[in-house]
Amino acid sequence: MSGHTGEVEGIRFGRMAPTVTVSDMPAAIQFYTAVFGFEKTFENGNPVGFVILEKDQAELHLTLSANHKGTTQNVAHLLVSDASALYAVCERKNVRIIKRLRDADYGLRGFVFADPDGNRVDVGQPI
Repeated sequence: MSGHTGEVEGIRFGRMAPTVTVSDMPAAIQFYTAVFGFEKTFENGNPVGFVILEKDQAELHLTLSANHKGTTQNVAHLLVSDASALYAVCERKNVRIIKRLRDADYGLRGFVFADPDGNRVDVGQPI
């Protein structure tokens, strides 16, 4: 793989947004908007099968698959300015916490939560 990096030199990469599969689109939209303050900026399909949610610089794409079940893998990593404050919000709103708030030796304070489908998101703040 190395040795091919010259091929992309000079090409500026823009944002890259994760696509998270959900089994219940209205429940997922409600979760990410009510708990985290995301806003729906795009939807497609009837019934809606794809949604874009945005907050500040974060963008999350949701795609519908009726039989989806979350796994033990993280599906996204979200950098925030205050992980402790967001953790407190998650506790108040009864969000399922997978890994409790901690300071990791790699320089991030963070935690992992699960959405209603069990999709895991790793939250981090540089310390």
